[in-house]
Amino acid sequence: MKEFVVYTLLRLVVLVATFAIVAGIWILAAGNLDWFWCLVIAFLVSGLASYTVLNRQRMAFAARVDARAQKATAAFEALKAKEDAKQDTAQDTTQDLAQDAKQD
Repeated sequence: MKEFVVYTLLRLVVLVATFAIVAGIWILAAGNLDWFWCLVIAFLVSGLASYTVLNRQRMAFAARVDARAQKATAAFEALKAKEDAKQDTAQDTTQDLAQDAKQD
């Protein structure tokens, strides 16, 4: 969970910083501020910047997600094997009872 929080907060910081830079340049160039286009440009630029700058944090987050998925898969497989073993035991018991009934 820590990796998710760190990565998300860093993404937000990059977005806010990018928006501030884009808005500053927009005001200097145009004299007024168009919020919509500044936000669109900031999203695009921050997305590209996050992809390159936050690669290490993204990989750490992906590794954590993969580890949790592997753990969940292993637990599911163990539970499935335990259930199959119970079912096999129940079938063996049923077959033994059926054979005993035929012999009587």
